[in-house]
Amino acid sequence: MLLTLTVNGIEHRVEVASDQKLLYVLREQLGLTGTKYGCGEGQCGACTVLVDGTATRSCLSPAAGKSITTIEGLERDGHLHPVQEAFLRVEAFQCGYCTSGAILSAVSLLSKTAQPSDEQIKAAMEGNICRCGTYPRILEAVRSAASKRG
Repeated sequence: MLLTLTVNGIEHRVEVASDQKLLYVLREQLGLTGTKYGCGEGQCGACTVLVDGTATRSCLSPAAGKSITTIEGLERDGHLHPVQEAFLRVEAFQCGYCTSGAILSAVSLLSKTAQPSDEQIKAAMEGNICRCGTYPRILEAVRSAASKRG
């Protein structure tokens, strides 16, 4: 079926199977490889994107949505998003595989809760697995991004 998707502010017309998942459309048809395949079961968070502003596991989601934002779409006019800057500043990554999904989960949280508590941050990030164990730095990065916004 022919589908029109708005990804990172750009409208795309793509041919997809009726059961095609968003992750594969983003990576294979649109070349947006910042969204990672992790577990394929929605448990690790590596494939997280924003669909209509909400953190969504693209490996489970149908190829649909009014407005889809990937890690590539956060940057504006050559400037990183404040969450991306915070992750860099506090080195909230090691291998980086989980980073794009974690950043998008944090962006979703901060769009709804400008000054989240540590408990709110942990709850929002719960579905993002970091095999390198950088959770304390991820928490610090989200706190830092929130303080820069507030």
